[in-house]
Amino acid sequence: MINVTKTYLPDINKYKKYVDKIYASNYLTNYGPLVQELEEKLKSYLGVKNLILVSNGTLALQVAYKALQLKGEVITSPFSFVATASSIIWENLKPIFSDIDPLTFNIDPAKIEEKVNEFTSCIVPVHVFGNPCEVDKINCVAQKYNLKVIYDAAHAFGVKLNGQSVLNFGDISTLSFHSTKVFHSIEGGAIIVQDDDLAKQIRLLINFGIPGPDRVISLGINAKMNEFQAAMGLCVLEDMDLIFQERKTIWENYYNELKGSFEMQVLHANGSNNYNYFPVLFENEEKMLRVRAALNAKDIYPRRYFYPSLDNLEYINANSPCKHSRNVSSRILCLPIYPGLDLNVQNIIVSTLKDNFN
Repeated sequence: MINVTKTYLPDINKYKKYVDKIYASNYLTNYGPLVQELEEKLKSYLGVKNLILVSNGTLALQVAYKALQLKGEVITSPFSFVATASSIIWENLKPIFSDIDPLTFNIDPAKIEEKVNEFTSCIVPVHVFGNPCEVDKINCVAQKYNLKVIYDAAHAFGVKLNGQSVLNFGDISTLSFHSTKVFHSIEGGAIIVQDDDLAKQIRLLINFGIPGPDRVISLGINAKMNEFQAAMGLCVLEDMDLIFQERKTIWENYYNELKGSFEMQVLHANGSNNYNYFPVLFENEEKMLRVRAALNAKDIYPRRYFYPSLDNLEYINANSPCKHSRNVSSRILCLPIYPGLDLNVQNIIVSTLKDNFN
């Protein structure tokens, strides 16, 4: 079975060495030495000022909303994984969907302003498939209406924009380190902020509001990363050059074989690519489903990222339909891409697409 992704597992002996350290220290959680080591290494690797590790990417979003004391409505993209919207609702906020650019798949900055009203407190754009948003245009809208900006950067590990980390834009950026991501710590995530005082506040929020022994000074929850997650993260981080190179080779092979035949995401001219996903668009949903069925018959399972468009979800009660998001969502497939994907399998995928396209 060839799935859309396959978790990268580092050398087991390397991981065991970190596990030995955990057993020797008897430190399993509560901001242990491996979590501290991973935070420092990730800050250096990614080029960010403050990075706080958490137990998963959804909690990273929820903590970000709490840290900025958001109220009322939050403008976000309907073309994303459901956690982007469900985390907003979970925090008693109302998601207001603003449609996407059908070429980049990112939220369209030109449409955001028409969604702003007296209840709006924040914009939550998504760097979809790691493709950087139009951060300058989004910032202009935010400054005009005094809004916060939280970037859902779950897909954007290692991505740069204009030569610097894309994580350095907005008030907060959040990452997911789920096992399906280009970098993972089994489960996990991170919150990236420029403001030192905000970083201190977030550290309190993820640890029950406890700054030290015998003190509780604010409201908080438990969102800490544990040592076993950090151990996996440290192992994977050591192999990132290999991971990116293998993904790049697969991504470029797809691109060279399929360009001209299929619509593809238009990437930001000043952004880098972390080769996390390879989405293709079909002429319509019927053709997409036909190709998916043909691949499934060969035990190959691409995914409809992201389907359905979040403005279709009944429990969200969206304000208005987002036609571009719904259209892209109905006819997109993300093809298998991960280190170790055999070239022969990739050729079967390409030929299946081309045969059904013709």
